[in-house]
Amino acid sequence: MNFFRGRYGLFVAIGAIFGALSRFYIAELIDSIFGQEWGFWATFFVNVSGCLIIAYIFTMVKENIRIVAPELGLMIATGFCGSYTTFSTYSLEVNKFLEQGNVTFGLIYWLGSVLGGIMALKIGVILARTGFPR
Repeated sequence: MNFFRGRYGLFVAIGAIFGALSRFYIAELIDSIFGQEWGFWATFFVNVSGCLIIAYIFTMVKENIRIVAPELGLMIATGFCGSYTTFSTYSLEVNKFLEQGNVTFGLIYWLGSVLGGIMALKIGVILARTGFPR
């Protein structure tokens, strides 16, 4: 259980602080530009960009493209992306559209988020693989 001791938890917490604040400020920015009724775009953006970020970092670490310290990987993937992206808010927003009777848009948002996340994940893998020569 050495993993639970030491600095790993601290690095996850530091990443989580920045992830949560980034998500909050992106939501505030989108609300101020487009209005609260369009706030779901903030959730869409953070979930898709979070997929890109985590795929990029995970691919670099897994394929030894760049040496990334375990602390940095935990800080970005678990801490930052874990608090930056939000499946619970996404689910709540899909449910809101469905309850309002906007089934078509609810389904488009639901499927678009999943497809956007997968596409961003693939782009993150490609960027990690092609962005750095071995």
